[in-house]
Amino acid sequence: MEKNIYKAFKALGEPTRLKIIKMLSVQSMCVCELSEILDMLQPRVSQHLKILKDAELVKESKEGYWVYYSLDKERLHRLWNQFLAFLDADLKGLEGYEEEFQRLLNIDSNERIKDKKEKLKK
Repeated sequence: MEKNIYKAFKALGEPTRLKIIKMLSVQSMCVCELSEILDMLQPRVSQHLKILKDAELVKESKEGYWVYYSLDKERLHRLWNQFLAFLDADLKGLEGYEEEFQRLLNIDSNERIKDKKEKLKK
């Protein structure tokens, strides 16, 4: 689950890809249309679409010679729900967060943090 969230947010973390997502929320488009709207070369747009497709945020459909891209809205809804579940999950039982959980338990007695807070008071 967390790997899917990471991959999707990484894909969305680039401004051009976020613009593509927004354009596709309006309507399905082919690369040449996106290229024209974004004022970018087609190979560059295709690279961005590949990343979005690999993150399962965009799907494609063939119509004759043309490939049209659209948002995978069902996947976006599932991803958002997974993200909310991740945020609501108990840190204590979350796989891969064992060390962070232990550090969080001891944060109030951490000398480095105490020193930093003390220096800020001065």
